[in-house]
Amino acid sequence: MLYSLKNREECKKFFEDICTIKEIQDLQQRLTVAKMLDEGRVYSEITEKTGASAATMSRVNKCLTYGSDGTRPCSNVSKKRKRNDTFGHSRSLRLSATAKTARKK
Repeated sequence: MLYSLKNREECKKFFEDICTIKEIQDLQQRLTVAKMLDEGRVYSEITEKTGASAATMSRVNKCLTYGSDGTRPCSNVSKKRKRNDTFGHSRSLRLSATAKTARKK
């Protein structure tokens, strides 16, 4: 169904009809989180700028690291992150440590 949408305006109308405003905002937040994670930003900075929870950031990070690259066309996320590469795993570990530190505060 989505592949039949011809342009940006049709996509906008489709999502406005099928999603609530909150759902659209949540999708935008996740795409922003994906871009910021890919840029190497830490959880605390992302939370401050987007209001995203650690659970949302963790979920998005998991998709970036192990997913099928479905967010890349929408979020301008670079193609550096590939499944099972050292870059993804080291970032994942660093972000996990950051989240644990933030929870202790």
